[in-house]
Amino acid sequence: MQTNNSNSGSRRDFIGKLAVGAAALGTASLAPFQTQAIPELANHEYADSEEWFNKIKGKHRIVFDATQPHEMMPFAWPKVFLLTNAATGTPEKDCSVVVVLRHDAVGYALQNEMWEKYKLGEIFKANDPLTKAPATRNPFWKPKPGDFKVPGLGNVAIGINELQDSGVMFCACEMAITVYSAVAADMMKMDAAAIKKEWLGAVLPNIQVVPSGVWALGRAQEHGCTYCFAG
Repeated sequence: MQTNNSNSGSRRDFIGKLAVGAAALGTASLAPFQTQAIPELANHEYADSEEWFNKIKGKHRIVFDATQPHEMMPFAWPKVFLLTNAATGTPEKDCSVVVVLRHDAVGYALQNEMWEKYKLGEIFKANDPLTKAPATRNPFWKPKPGDFKVPGLGNVAIGINELQDSGVMFCACEMAITVYSAVAADMMKMDAAAIKKEWLGAVLPNIQVVPSGVWALGRAQEHGCTYCFAG
């Protein structure tokens, strides 16, 4: 499977942030990231993650790969998929939609308090749809009326909670949480392990934490989902 090559700059930025994360852990290269973070992930039990994918049972199945904020796209496309399937004879209950929040989009899996405390709008370059400034809340968790409007459609219900009510499944990449919590720790001169624990405890209701986003994309496709880049 190939991804959009237009994201090469984003990948370079991610590698830079990995280096910052390594520095936050008191190292001088990415090698310790391989020896410290990966075993930490491997020690977790992920049976719940494997079982979670068994919920994919719809007639039409799709997984959206959300790697960056991309304005409202990671949340608009799942809504469009459901609306247009309903228009062509397949109701929401007969569709399976998975959204993988990974890389720079993983912040959307976290509670408002984390956005304010750790300035996630600045870290992830995610703006508030109303103020157009770096978000100090999760814009897609219980959004305000009128937050999201689309020409020709008007207000659209694309909050995570609203999409969950329509059966959309969300998961969050623990690898990204590991890296970016270390980045935040370095910026704020705090303990990386403590911040990661806090972030994991602040994952939104009914969002499944998975070992990594790429792992989740593979599992979703193994369960019959068509891949779609959410950009």
